[in-house]
Amino acid sequence: MIFSETTTTVAQQHGVLVLNKPSGPTSNRCLTAIKRLGQKKIGHAGTLDPMADGVLLLLLGQATKLSGFLLQSGCKIYDATVLLGRETSTWDAEGEIVQERPWEHVTASMVSEVLNSWQGDLEQIVPPYSAAKSNGQPLYRLARAGKDVPVKIKTVHIFQTEILSLDLPVVRFRVTCSSGTYIRSLAHSLGMRLLCGATLTKLTREYSHPFALSQAADLDELIRNPQSLPEQVHSIEEALPDWPVVSVNSETARRIRNGMPIACPADLTGAEQVLLKSDREILALARVSMDTTQGRMRPVLTVARGLWS
Repeated sequence: MIFSETTTTVAQQHGVLVLNKPSGPTSNRCLTAIKRLGQKKIGHAGTLDPMADGVLLLLLGQATKLSGFLLQSGCKIYDATVLLGRETSTWDAEGEIVQERPWEHVTASMVSEVLNSWQGDLEQIVPPYSAAKSNGQPLYRLARAGKDVPVKIKTVHIFQTEILSLDLPVVRFRVTCSSGTYIRSLAHSLGMRLLCGATLTKLTREYSHPFALSQAADLDELIRNPQSLPEQVHSIEEALPDWPVVSVNSETARRIRNGMPIACPADLTGAEQVLLKSDREILALARVSMDTTQGRMRPVLTVARGLWS
């Protein structure tokens, strides 16, 4: 794995880099490696734990403004491997073993029943070793300091679960879920329900809407060959494929840059969010709203996030 300094830099890109994060380094370390290639304006749309690998969306240039929009929309798909009979402090293989329990009573039908029960809205316990905060403090800091960690509950949505292999005490499954789902919590829940304990031992993010692992770039290859970076960057339009695109003329583009609402095209009936585009670039993310300033209600497009320099 290459993380050495590089003297080759590339002009600031604007778009989404789909990175195949390797297991081991933190997401921020991977982000820093790309930053050193000349990408000073950089962010992400959801991190992965160090142990996990797979799709990590890095936002470059103007695309850093997309973070909240990407996180609120779409789903994620994970390939998870869980070991039954063992519990750790972090609910994954990186933590200290806190308990080992018999698992021999578990059957394939019991595992299947638990996984099927997750589908739909699901309340899950936030892992005590996580970046979620309590009174401004990340939970992992409280846990590492030996302090009491408050139990936090969050609601997520599980679209689909599928057992990939079952070689007890090892269970491998695929889960399609909403953004923000803790797969470590699912592993912990599986162990609790089966009365044997469980820990997550391997995790691959296969998909983060709208990008799949097959579209991801290799980190080591990018560091070895920085000049290949531009061809790996996906456009803002590709990152928001479900958003209609409205092309505007130069006068309307001027109004948009001044933060003024513009008339909503009639063919956008039912749309809530759109991309506004001039002849050269994506100008803004906009929302459809109702305007009553002229004494009658009419749909207009208002800028939610400007993307111009």
